[in-house]
Amino acid sequence: MSRHIVIAGSSGLIGGAVVAALREAGDRVTRLVRRSPSGVDEAQWSPADGRLDPALLDGADAVISLGGASVGRLPWTSRYRDEILRSRLDATRTIVRALDALGGDPPPLLSASGAGFYGSAPGAVLTERSPAGTTFLARVCVQWEHEARKIEHRTRVALLRTAPVIHRDGVLKPMITLTRSGLGGPLGGGRQIWPWISLEDEVRGILHVLERGLAGPINFTGPEPASQNRIGRALAEELHRPYWLPAPAWGLRLVLSPAATESLLTSDADVRPDALTGSGFVFSHPTPERAIAAALG
Repeated sequence: MSRHIVIAGSSGLIGGAVVAALREAGDRVTRLVRRSPSGVDEAQWSPADGRLDPALLDGADAVISLGGASVGRLPWTSRYRDEILRSRLDATRTIVRALDALGGDPPPLLSASGAGFYGSAPGAVLTERSPAGTTFLARVCVQWEHEARKIEHRTRVALLRTAPVIHRDGVLKPMITLTRSGLGGPLGGGRQIWPWISLEDEVRGILHVLERGLAGPINFTGPEPASQNRIGRALAEELHRPYWLPAPAWGLRLVLSPAATESLLTSDADVRPDALTGSGFVFSHPTPERAIAAALG
């Protein structure tokens, strides 16, 4: 049967792909947009002002919240760090308040979060039961999830702890530019474990959570851990370019800010997708090499 799904953040890489997949499955999608609506499938809201008509969510089969300022935009100045946090909290609070204003049982909420929740934990295997980390991005994720959980007393809430997405317009975008220029190489040593996931598996995973009725924290990461060196070398091989020029951690901190470097580039986090695999999900791209080949193909 056709479902009605309301989605925030549909203009982003993941959101756009989720909308396309839902429509392909025959579902009706309402996209929340900040501008004036330009189609019958759009509805206006203003998360910065906390404005969202609860009637837009009434009768929906689920609400998917994927909004937030891009963490891929560098450098992270003090002002931009504030925007990263504020954009996520404003959007989530606005949706939760609208859901709570509905009578009866509100639709379930699938709320984005990040694999950065765990911070940097060298040598540890991190599952949904592992504690939060201490990096800037970990602290953002903790506050982000706290806002989403405020509606747990009334409906199911799934927290989508997503890893950087291996895609031309995802985590690969700056790496492709450097690698094609012959400047690819280890970042901050290169031995740190980077959580990752393909865009196809990210979208399939979200639909899996929706269909299976999963709740609580869910790690959206590829099933095979990979170092930054492994991912960087796989990209270089796919592009037929060298992988040789190291970028020291101190240089990355100087250019990109300590918060971005420690949260993204030098963070060491072996995050495993136990909730997904334990519920029967099978990855289309179980290795970073296959994810990179698919992304560039």
